[in-house]
Amino acid sequence: MKMKRYELAVIGAGPAGLCAAIEAANAGMQVVVFDENAKPGGQLFKQIHKFFGSKEHGAKIRGFRIGQQLLAQAKEAGVEVMLDSVVMGIFDCNELTVMHNDATHHYKADNIVIATGAMENAIPFDGWTLPGVIGAGAAQTLMNLHGVQPGSRVLMLGSGNVGLVVSFQLLQAGVQVAAVVDAAPRVGGYGVHAAKLARTGVPFYLSHTVVKAEGEDHVTAAVIAQVNEKFEPIPGTEKRFEVDTICLAVGLSPMSQLAAMAGCEMAEKGGRAPVVDQYGQTSVPGIFAAGDVAGIEEASSAMITGRITGASAAHRSGYLDDEAFAARTQELRASLGQLHEGMFSPANKGRNDLTVTDEGIMLSQSLLHKGYMEDGEIERFPGAGAVHTVGIHPVIECSQNIPCNPCQDACRFGCIQVGDHITNLPSVNQAAKCVGCGVCVANCSGQAIFLVDESIGDGAASVTLPYEFWPLPAVGDQGTALNRAGKPVCKAEVVNVRQAAAMDGTALLTMKVPKEYAMTARFFKKEEA
Repeated sequence: MKMKRYELAVIGAGPAGLCAAIEAANAGMQVVVFDENAKPGGQLFKQIHKFFGSKEHGAKIRGFRIGQQLLAQAKEAGVEVMLDSVVMGIFDCNELTVMHNDATHHYKADNIVIATGAMENAIPFDGWTLPGVIGAGAAQTLMNLHGVQPGSRVLMLGSGNVGLVVSFQLLQAGVQVAAVVDAAPRVGGYGVHAAKLARTGVPFYLSHTVVKAEGEDHVTAAVIAQVNEKFEPIPGTEKRFEVDTICLAVGLSPMSQLAAMAGCEMAEKGGRAPVVDQYGQTSVPGIFAAGDVAGIEEASSAMITGRITGASAAHRSGYLDDEAFAARTQELRASLGQLHEGMFSPANKGRNDLTVTDEGIMLSQSLLHKGYMEDGEIERFPGAGAVHTVGIHPVIECSQNIPCNPCQDACRFGCIQVGDHITNLPSVNQAAKCVGCGVCVANCSGQAIFLVDESIGDGAASVTLPYEFWPLPAVGDQGTALNRAGKPVCKAEVVNVRQAAAMDGTALLTMKVPKEYAMTARFFKKEEA
C-alpha cells in the first residue's frame, strides 16, 4: 500500500495545532491535522469565559467561539482534519504511524508540527484515589462539553487561573464551591478572576493544602491544613469541609512523548518539553513544536506560537520567501510579546517580591492573600478616578498589570483609557461623559467594571454589575448586596436587567442600594423563596 504524503502534518487539533495548520495552508501548503478526539478544537471548547489580550488576540470573545472561528478558517483554507486518529509514533524521515478506524496507517510529511498540548498534574494525599477527586480540566469537560455537573459541592485545590476560572464556571453550572485552597501564600492567578469569585462568597484558604479525602466508595469530605514555609502541614490546623468532589488545579505537564520519540532535544520546562528556537523549530530539522507541549502558557499564546510554526514550515518548504517570512514572524512575535508583559509575564513567573504596579501604585495585599480588595483600596487605582463624580460613571477595579485592553475600545465616548501599552492600568477620563450604556461592563474579560450612580435620589445609589448566572433576577426582585469579600452589607432591589447580542451572554444587572454602599456593594444575591 502506498504511503500517503503531506507537506505538513500537524499533531493535535487544539488552538496551537489549528493555528499552525491555517497559517501553513493559507501560504499554499497541503496540510493534514491528526487528533485523537472525536471533535476538534481541543481546550478551546471548554473555555466559556471571555479571553484577555487585545482585539487581535480575541479579547472579550469566549474561548469556544474562538474555537468555532478557527474551525471555519481551517475548512476555508482546505485543511484536512482526521479525527479519532491517534499518532503512535514519529520515525526517521518524518514518517508517522496513526491508529484510525482500528487500523494502523503510515504517513510521511515534509514537515511536522507537534501540538499535543498538556496533561493535568495530580498530587497524592490520603484518599486521593477515591471517586470524586478529579482534575479541574475534567470538571470543565463534564460541564462545558457534556452538560454534566461534576458534583454538587466542590473544594478547589489551586488558585492559578485554571483553578479560579473553573471555580467560577462551577458556580455558573449550579455547583457550590466550598473553598479555594492553595499551598502558596498568595493567589496564583489574575486578581480579577479571584475577585469575581470572592464577591460571590467563596472563601480562600492560602498557605493551606488538602491532607485527606474522606469517604468509603466516594468523596464525602475534604480535610485541609495550614502549611509552614516548607509546605508541610501544621498539626492542629485542620479544617473539614463536607464536599462530594475535590478538584485539582495544580498545574500542567507537556505531553511531549512524541517529541522525545522523534529524537528532539528535551529540557525541563515545568515538565519535559522539546527545546525550540524562536520559530518553533526543534533540534530535528522539519519537526516543530507549538503550544503547551513546548512550554505551558495561556491559549492566546498557544495560538500565536502555532501560527509562528505554521509560517516556519511554509518558509522551510519555499512557500514564503525570506522577506515575507521575516515580516510575518516579526508581526506574530510582537503580538506574542504583548502577552508576555506585566506582572504575570514568563520573566516574573514564581516571583513573590512584586509590591507595586508598573505605575508605582502599591499592590493590594488583601487581593493577593485573600482574593479581594478591602473597601477603600480601589480608590488609589486610576480606574476609580471618578469615584465622587456626580451622575453615572464607571468604576474599574483592575489593579494589576495584565495584558488586556478591550475596555478602551468599548467606550465610543473615550471614558476609559489604557494607552498604547496593553498592560497599563485602565484609567477614567473625567473630561468624557459616561452615558451608562454598559458596553464596557459587558466587554470586560475580568468582570472588573461597574457603573455607579450616587445621584438617583432618596438617599439611594445604583450599581450596575456584570451577571452571568442563571436564572437571571427580574426587575423588582429583592435581595442582599454582597461586598468584595462576599459578605452581606445591605438590602438591594433589582431595578434593571439588560441583555444584548453584542454582550455575548453577559447581562447587566442594576441594583438599588443605600447611597453609602455605592462603593462597596458588588454582587446581588436574591432572596430565597
